[in-house]
Amino acid sequence: MKTGKIRYIVADFPLESIHPQAFKAAEASRCAGDQGKYWEMHALLFTDPRALNGNDLVNHARSLGLPVGQFEACLNSSKHGPRVRNDLTEGQKAGVRGTPTFLLGVAEGNGMLRALRLLRGAQPFSAFKTAIDAALTQK
Repeated sequence: MKTGKIRYIVADFPLESIHPQAFKAAEASRCAGDQGKYWEMHALLFTDPRALNGNDLVNHARSLGLPVGQFEACLNSSKHGPRVRNDLTEGQKAGVRGTPTFLLGVAEGNGMLRALRLLRGAQPFSAFKTAIDAALTQK
């Protein structure tokens, strides 16, 4: 079996048809990430997916101890909007239709990822192990 490095990359895929505020929530995670709290904000957003309006996002930032003014400035500027939109577009091209979706692939020499398999929905460890083992041998 060939060996390689496994990287976990998070991409945004806001489903605005289900959650109209999902795009802004994805930006909020990125803004929190600018202050070192991406995963904490990510977790809060999934705790209550109905609490995604502007006030909710600011309250989440406050609960994480983030400087609210800096967070709001980032969120209001849509600084991360192009990245979120790009992730959404690239996900659609790769066949992502919903969340969670996990794309497994092989890193090419140019730094791009060659997709090999999609895992859709919540999956057990065994599904990931099988897919990762297969991806590592398909160079």
